[in-house]
Amino acid sequence: MKKTSIERITEKSSKYNHLEKMSTAQLIKNINKEDQSVPKAVKKAFSQIEQLIEATYTRMKKGGRLFYIGAGTSGRLGIVDASECPPTFGVQHGLVIGIIAGGDKAIRKAVEFAEDDTKQGWKDLKSFNITKKDMVVGIAASGTTPYVVGALKQAAKAGVGTGCIVCNQNSPVAKAAQFPVEIIVGPEFVTGSTRMKSGTAQKMVLNMLSTAVMIKLGRVKGNKMVDMTPTNNKLVERGVLMIQEELHVSIKQANALLQKHGNVRKAVAAAMVSKKRIPPKRS
Repeated sequence: MKKTSIERITEKSSKYNHLEKMSTAQLIKNINKEDQSVPKAVKKAFSQIEQLIEATYTRMKKGGRLFYIGAGTSGRLGIVDASECPPTFGVQHGLVIGIIAGGDKAIRKAVEFAEDDTKQGWKDLKSFNITKKDMVVGIAASGTTPYVVGALKQAAKAGVGTGCIVCNQNSPVAKAAQFPVEIIVGPEFVTGSTRMKSGTAQKMVLNMLSTAVMIKLGRVKGNKMVDMTPTNNKLVERGVLMIQEELHVSIKQANALLQKHGNVRKAVAAAMVSKKRIPPKRS
Protein backbone atom coordinates (compact mmCIF):
# COMPACT_ATOMS: atom_id res chain seq x y z
CA MET A 1 0.00 0.00 0.00
CA LYS A 2 1.28 3.45 -0.91
CA LYS A 3 2.20 5.50 2.13
CA THR A 4 0.60 8.90 2.65
CA SER A 5 2.61 12.01 3.38
CA ILE A 6 0.15 13.50 5.86
CA GLU A 7 1.02 13.97 9.50
CA ARG A 8 -1.05 11.44 11.43
CA ILE A 9 -1.67 13.22 14.70
CA THR A 10 -3.96 10.35 15.66
CA GLU A 11 -0.91 8.04 15.64
CA LYS A 12 1.42 10.29 17.64
CA SER A 13 2.71 9.03 20.97
CA SER A 14 0.53 9.69 24.00
CA LYS A 15 1.37 12.60 26.28
CA TYR A 16 1.40 10.05 29.09
CA ASN A 17 3.77 7.17 29.70
CA HIS A 18 3.96 4.13 31.98
CA LEU A 19 0.18 3.82 31.99
CA GLU A 20 0.44 0.39 33.60
CA LYS A 21 2.00 2.00 36.67
CA MET A 22 -0.85 4.47 37.20
CA SER A 23 -3.45 3.92 39.89
CA THR A 24 -7.10 3.64 38.90
CA ALA A 25 -7.64 7.19 40.15
CA GLN A 26 -4.77 8.48 38.02
CA LEU A 27 -6.02 6.63 34.94
CA ILE A 28 -9.54 8.02 35.04
CA LYS A 29 -8.31 11.52 35.94
CA ASN A 30 -5.94 11.61 32.96
CA ILE A 31 -8.43 10.06 30.53
CA ASN A 32 -11.01 12.63 31.61
CA LYS A 33 -8.47 15.42 31.25
CA GLU A 34 -7.88 14.41 27.63
CA ASP A 35 -11.60 13.99 26.97
CA GLN A 36 -12.20 17.60 27.98
CA SER A 37 -10.24 18.74 24.94
CA VAL A 38 -12.71 17.12 22.53
CA PRO A 39 -15.57 19.66 22.66
CA LYS A 40 -13.04 22.45 22.12
CA ALA A 41 -11.73 20.70 19.01
CA VAL A 42 -15.27 20.21 17.73
CA LYS A 43 -16.04 23.90 18.30
CA LYS A 44 -13.14 24.88 16.04
CA ALA A 45 -14.82 22.98 13.20
CA PHE A 46 -18.28 24.57 13.52
CA SER A 47 -18.05 26.20 10.10
CA GLN A 48 -17.24 22.89 8.40
CA ILE A 49 -19.98 21.09 10.34
CA GLU A 50 -22.53 23.74 9.35
CA GLN A 51 -21.66 23.35 5.67
CA LEU A 52 -22.01 19.56 5.87
CA ILE A 53 -25.38 19.85 7.61
CA GLU A 54 -26.73 22.32 5.06
CA ALA A 55 -25.53 20.22 2.12
CA THR A 56 -27.07 17.08 3.63
CA TYR A 57 -30.37 18.79 4.37
CA THR A 58 -30.57 20.23 0.85
CA ARG A 59 -30.32 16.75 -0.65
CA MET A 60 -32.58 15.03 1.85
CA LYS A 61 -35.41 17.53 1.53
CA LYS A 62 -35.45 16.65 -2.18
CA GLY A 63 -35.84 12.96 -1.39
CA GLY A 64 -32.21 11.96 -0.94
CA ARG A 65 -30.77 9.62 1.68
CA LEU A 66 -27.86 9.93 4.08
CA PHE A 67 -25.18 7.23 4.00
CA TYR A 68 -22.40 6.78 6.56
CA ILE A 69 -19.46 4.65 5.50
CA GLY A 70 -16.44 3.67 7.55
CA ALA A 71 -14.32 0.87 8.99
CA GLY A 72 -13.83 -0.38 12.53
CA THR A 73 -14.89 2.04 15.27
CA SER A 74 -15.76 4.73 12.73
CA GLY A 75 -18.03 2.39 10.81
CA ARG A 76 -19.75 1.25 14.00
CA LEU A 77 -20.39 4.84 15.08
CA GLY A 78 -22.10 5.51 11.75
CA ILE A 79 -24.28 2.43 12.13
CA VAL A 80 -25.28 3.46 15.66
CA ASP A 81 -26.31 6.94 14.53
CA ALA A 82 -28.23 5.61 11.52
CA SER A 83 -30.04 2.98 13.59
CA GLU A 84 -31.23 5.61 16.08
CA CYS A 85 -32.95 7.81 13.48
CA PRO A 86 -36.12 5.73 12.89
CA PRO A 87 -37.10 5.32 16.56
CA THR A 88 -36.06 8.87 17.49
CA PHE A 89 -37.50 10.80 14.56
CA GLY A 90 -40.05 8.40 13.10
CA VAL A 91 -38.38 8.25 9.69
CA GLN A 92 -38.43 5.10 7.62
CA HIS A 93 -35.63 2.59 7.83
CA GLY A 94 -33.39 3.20 4.85
CA LEU A 95 -33.41 7.00 5.00
CA VAL A 96 -30.18 7.03 7.02
CA ILE A 97 -27.92 4.04 6.32
CA GLY A 98 -24.71 2.96 8.01
CA ILE A 99 -22.20 0.82 6.09
CA ILE A 100 -19.11 -0.80 7.59
CA ALA A 101 -16.13 -2.39 5.84
CA GLY A 102 -16.48 -6.16 6.08
CA GLY A 103 -20.27 -6.10 6.27
CA ASP A 104 -22.57 -6.58 9.24
CA LYS A 105 -20.36 -9.25 10.81
CA ALA A 106 -17.70 -6.54 11.26
CA ILE A 107 -20.00 -4.71 13.69
CA ARG A 108 -19.03 -7.18 16.41
CA LYS A 109 -15.77 -8.65 15.16
CA ALA A 110 -13.00 -7.11 13.08
CA VAL A 111 -12.71 -8.43 9.52
CA GLU A 112 -9.07 -8.64 8.51
CA PHE A 113 -7.93 -6.15 5.85
CA ALA A 114 -11.51 -5.18 4.93
CA GLU A 115 -10.64 -1.51 5.30
CA ASP A 116 -7.77 -1.82 2.80
CA ASP A 117 -10.01 -2.57 -0.19
CA THR A 118 -10.29 0.59 -2.31
CA LYS A 119 -13.14 -0.76 -4.48
CA GLN A 120 -15.45 -2.48 -2.01
CA GLY A 121 -16.81 0.71 -0.47
CA TRP A 122 -18.35 1.85 -3.74
CA LYS A 123 -19.66 -1.67 -4.40
CA ASP A 124 -21.36 -1.60 -1.01
CA LEU A 125 -22.92 1.79 -1.77
CA LYS A 126 -24.14 0.66 -5.18
CA SER A 127 -25.96 -2.27 -3.59
CA PHE A 128 -28.35 0.36 -2.18
CA ASN A 129 -28.99 1.83 -5.65
CA ILE A 130 -27.35 5.08 -4.64
CA THR A 131 -28.29 8.15 -6.71
CA LYS A 132 -27.26 11.77 -7.24
CA LYS A 133 -29.85 12.83 -4.67
CA ASP A 134 -27.98 11.06 -1.87
CA MET A 135 -25.22 12.20 0.50
CA VAL A 136 -22.33 9.95 1.57
CA VAL A 137 -20.36 10.83 4.69
CA GLY A 138 -17.08 8.97 5.13
CA ILE A 139 -16.01 8.44 8.73
CA ALA A 140 -12.33 7.74 9.36
CA ALA A 141 -10.28 8.92 12.32
CA SER A 142 -7.00 8.62 10.42
CA GLY A 143 -8.45 10.07 7.24
CA THR A 144 -6.52 7.49 5.25
CA THR A 145 -8.79 4.41 5.20
CA PRO A 146 -8.65 3.07 1.60
CA TYR A 147 -12.18 1.65 1.83
CA VAL A 148 -13.55 5.12 2.58
CA VAL A 149 -11.29 7.04 0.18
CA GLY A 150 -12.29 4.81 -2.71
CA ALA A 151 -15.98 5.07 -1.90
CA LEU A 152 -15.92 8.88 -1.72
CA LYS A 153 -13.96 9.25 -4.96
CA GLN A 154 -16.38 7.05 -6.88
CA ALA A 155 -19.40 8.68 -5.27
CA ALA A 156 -18.16 12.11 -6.35
CA LYS A 157 -17.63 10.88 -9.90
CA ALA A 158 -21.22 9.63 -9.92
CA GLY A 159 -22.53 13.03 -8.80
CA VAL A 160 -23.38 11.91 -5.27
CA GLY A 161 -22.84 14.45 -2.47
CA THR A 162 -19.82 13.68 -0.30
CA GLY A 163 -18.70 14.67 3.18
CA CYS A 164 -16.47 13.24 5.87
CA ILE A 165 -15.53 13.31 9.54
CA VAL A 166 -11.81 12.83 10.17
CA CYS A 167 -9.31 13.62 12.93
CA ASN A 168 -6.20 14.48 10.89
CA GLN A 169 -5.61 17.51 8.67
CA ASN A 170 -5.20 17.38 4.89
CA SER A 171 -6.01 13.68 4.71
CA PRO A 172 -6.91 11.67 1.58
CA VAL A 173 -10.46 11.20 2.90
CA ALA A 174 -10.92 14.95 3.40
CA LYS A 175 -9.50 15.68 -0.05
CA ALA A 176 -11.99 13.25 -1.58
CA ALA A 177 -14.97 14.94 0.14
CA GLN A 178 -16.85 18.04 -0.97
CA PHE A 179 -17.72 18.89 2.62
CA PRO A 180 -14.92 17.71 4.92
CA VAL A 181 -15.07 18.04 8.70
CA GLU A 182 -11.69 17.83 10.43
CA ILE A 183 -11.68 17.47 14.22
CA ILE A 184 -8.10 17.61 15.47
CA VAL A 185 -8.17 16.13 18.97
CA GLY A 186 -4.44 15.32 19.19
CA PRO A 187 -2.72 12.15 20.40
CA GLU A 188 -4.82 9.55 22.18
CA PHE A 189 -4.34 8.61 25.85
CA VAL A 190 -3.41 5.12 24.66
CA THR A 191 -1.28 5.77 21.58
CA GLY A 192 -3.26 5.20 18.39
CA SER A 193 -6.46 4.08 20.15
CA THR A 194 -8.82 6.23 18.11
CA ARG A 195 -11.89 4.72 19.75
CA MET A 196 -11.14 7.22 22.53
CA LYS A 197 -10.94 10.97 21.80
CA SER A 198 -11.32 10.58 18.05
CA GLY A 199 -14.33 8.32 18.47
CA THR A 200 -15.88 10.75 20.94
CA ALA A 201 -15.37 13.63 18.51
CA GLN A 202 -16.90 11.67 15.64
CA LYS A 203 -19.89 10.74 17.80
CA MET A 204 -20.43 14.39 18.72
CA VAL A 205 -20.39 15.49 15.08
CA LEU A 206 -22.72 12.65 14.06
CA ASN A 207 -25.14 13.77 16.78
CA MET A 208 -25.04 17.31 15.40
CA LEU A 209 -25.44 16.19 11.80
CA SER A 210 -28.39 13.83 12.14
CA THR A 211 -30.18 15.85 14.81
CA ALA A 212 -29.87 19.18 12.99
CA VAL A 213 -30.95 17.67 9.67
CA MET A 214 -33.97 15.97 11.24
CA ILE A 215 -34.99 19.19 12.98
CA LYS A 216 -34.72 21.08 9.69
CA LEU A 217 -36.81 18.36 8.03
CA GLY A 218 -39.57 19.04 10.57
CA ARG A 219 -39.12 15.95 12.70
CA VAL A 220 -39.06 17.86 16.01
CA LYS A 221 -41.70 20.26 17.36
CA GLY A 222 -40.63 22.78 19.97
CA ASN A 223 -38.05 20.60 21.66
CA LYS A 224 -39.97 17.32 21.56
CA MET A 225 -39.49 14.12 19.56
CA VAL A 226 -43.11 14.13 18.38
CA ASP A 227 -42.48 11.54 15.66
CA MET A 228 -40.62 9.04 17.85
CA THR A 229 -41.69 5.41 17.74
CA PRO A 230 -42.87 4.27 21.22
CA THR A 231 -41.09 0.91 21.22
CA ASN A 232 -40.76 0.46 24.98
CA ASN A 233 -42.49 1.50 28.21
CA LYS A 234 -40.19 4.47 28.78
CA LEU A 235 -40.99 5.92 25.36
CA VAL A 236 -44.70 5.22 25.79
CA GLU A 237 -44.64 7.17 29.06
CA ARG A 238 -42.75 10.01 27.38
CA GLY A 239 -45.25 10.09 24.53
CA VAL A 240 -48.23 10.07 26.88
CA LEU A 241 -46.76 12.98 28.83
CA MET A 242 -46.21 15.00 25.66
CA ILE A 243 -49.82 14.43 24.59
CA GLN A 244 -51.07 15.40 28.03
CA GLU A 245 -49.06 18.63 27.96
CA GLU A 246 -50.26 19.51 24.47
CA LEU A 247 -53.95 18.62 24.83
CA HIS A 248 -54.52 18.92 28.61
CA VAL A 249 -56.13 15.49 28.83
CA SER A 250 -55.91 12.63 31.35
CA ILE A 251 -53.26 9.93 31.28
CA LYS A 252 -55.89 7.43 30.18
CA GLN A 253 -57.02 9.63 27.28
CA ALA A 254 -53.45 10.39 26.22
CA ASN A 255 -52.50 6.73 26.29
CA ALA A 256 -55.54 5.79 24.21
CA LEU A 257 -54.65 8.43 21.61
CA LEU A 258 -51.05 7.26 21.44
CA GLN A 259 -52.03 3.61 21.07
CA LYS A 260 -54.50 4.45 18.32
CA HIS A 261 -52.32 6.78 16.23
CA GLY A 262 -48.80 5.44 16.86
CA ASN A 263 -46.96 8.65 17.66
CA VAL A 264 -47.41 11.99 19.38
CA ARG A 265 -47.73 14.16 16.27
CA LYS A 266 -50.51 12.05 14.72
CA ALA A 267 -52.31 11.70 18.04
CA VAL A 268 -52.34 15.44 18.69
CA ALA A 269 -53.33 16.26 15.10
CA ALA A 270 -56.22 13.78 15.19
CA ALA A 271 -57.44 15.10 18.53
CA MET A 272 -57.35 18.68 17.29
CA VAL A 273 -59.31 17.77 14.16
CA SER A 274 -61.86 15.87 16.24
CA LYS A 275 -62.19 18.82 18.60
CA LYS A 276 -62.93 21.17 15.71
CA ARG A 277 -65.64 18.83 14.42
CA ILE A 278 -67.57 18.97 17.71
CA PRO A 279 -70.19 21.72 17.45
CA PRO A 280 -70.03 24.38 20.15
CA LYS A 281 -72.49 24.07 23.01
CA ARG A 282 -75.54 26.38 22.81
CA SER A 283 -76.12 28.65 25.73
